[in-house]
Amino acid sequence: MPELQLKFMKAGMQTLVQDLGRSGHQQQGVPISGVLDRQSAKAANEIVGNSVDTPVIEITVIGPEIHFDQSCKIAITGANISPRLNNEPIANHRLQNVRAGSILSFGKMISGCRAYLAVAGKWNVNKWLGSASASTISPELLTPDSVITKGSTISITTNDQSIHSTTSIHQTVFTNIVRLRVIPGPEFEWFTKVAIARFFSTGHIISQAANRMGYQIKTSGMEHQKEMISSGIIPGTIQITPDGRAIVLLADAQTTGGYPRIANIIDDDLDKMAQMKPGGEVWFSLA
Repeated sequence: MPELQLKFMKAGMQTLVQDLGRSGHQQQGVPISGVLDRQSAKAANEIVGNSVDTPVIEITVIGPEIHFDQSCKIAITGANISPRLNNEPIANHRLQNVRAGSILSFGKMISGCRAYLAVAGKWNVNKWLGSASASTISPELLTPDSVITKGSTISITTNDQSIHSTTSIHQTVFTNIVRLRVIPGPEFEWFTKVAIARFFSTGHIISQAANRMGYQIKTSGMEHQKEMISSGIIPGTIQITPDGRAIVLLADAQTTGGYPRIANIIDDDLDKMAQMKPGGEVWFSLA
């Protein structure tokens, strides 16, 4: 079977190998990690005929430049970062046939925040605790293949005969304003009725403090003096700091936290948060 080499001529802003994460190890303090927009990542793999847990490349805001030394099939989903194959524009959410020697590049960010690149075949990358996802703990030792830098290479065993792909999957429309459904968190009743009403009746702006660990969002009237011991948290947990800031935790967040947990975003809506950028507006509603 042919061995494809992806060579990264440019790394992009934050380009990572991710899969569906390493669940089941939170009790040891290991974050789940994995793709932030699970729906988009799964769709990319489905288009090229991979199983949904096959690794993908997660591309944030500024894309890489990738050389393909063999022919293969690819798909890009999620954010629209103006992908180009051999300098010709290509569409998201479509199966693309790549010729040997081709170069994939990206341009202007049109919508969303994170794109996902799937390549048909078996990805030959290091795994830790059963996952190829870039580790937040000593990534250079535990997942050295998964943090992309200029000159990085990824080896993929391709097999065109086994590909049962779909040509396209409906693409989600990403906007700068999103409404997310939540369920009350364990400390929901610590907050006054006035504070809770304001939390659900006001749009909240995402601050510049936004990364794969979590997004800080600007709130008002949520200040509190409550103290609590560190307790379990999961992706989607919304914590409120004493000065009233809300923190929406994402896949790379720690497994415990010491701030009151006002709510949890439901799984079906958490992907939407991953496609938001600083300056975007978030509204919450009870599921």
